[in-house]
Amino acid sequence: MAVIGYARVSTRDQELEIQVEKLKEYGCERIFMEKKSGAKSDREELAKALDYLRDGDKLVVYKLDRLARSTFDLHKIAKDLQSRGISLVFIKEQIDFSTPAGKLMFTMLGAIAEFERDLIADRTAEGRERAKAQGKHMGRIGKPEKDIRKAMKLYTGRESNGLSVNDISKMTGVPRSTIYAKVKDLE
Repeated sequence: MAVIGYARVSTRDQELEIQVEKLKEYGCERIFMEKKSGAKSDREELAKALDYLRDGDKLVVYKLDRLARSTFDLHKIAKDLQSRGISLVFIKEQIDFSTPAGKLMFTMLGAIAEFERDLIADRTAEGRERAKAQGKHMGRIGKPEKDIRKAMKLYTGRESNGLSVNDISKMTGVPRSTIYAKVKDLE
């Protein structure tokens, strides 16, 4: 069983020393460190740490917010580790997901993450409805009708001019799907 540490700070000006010291005190054999925002999903050292861990190992992080920025991300990482038989410990918050109290905390975090996702979905739906009620256009703005007419003219004469639908799309900027939809309307 390996005890692996992960330390992260958001900016180059911040120091990793306190986290590293606490991780060493805990007994971490190896510590993965990086200076990168937690909002970024492409944290190389975290990916390396997660890849390094094996069944029975323990991932130790000094503070909860060093591992994830949202309960959704935290729950995702913790669930992945749990499914692989890897323990997760947060020193400062005194949370150990391998204990009964830690499992309870994990379940509560999962419920909070689900609640957070539901709130975001509700707010998004409300915003969409409000925008529609105000007459705002939803979705991608289509090409001007004159461009579509030009594309259709090229399409109908394509046997004589030798143009493919891809060629017509590139020339006019009208997406192929729009050209095909308009052809279908003509049939």
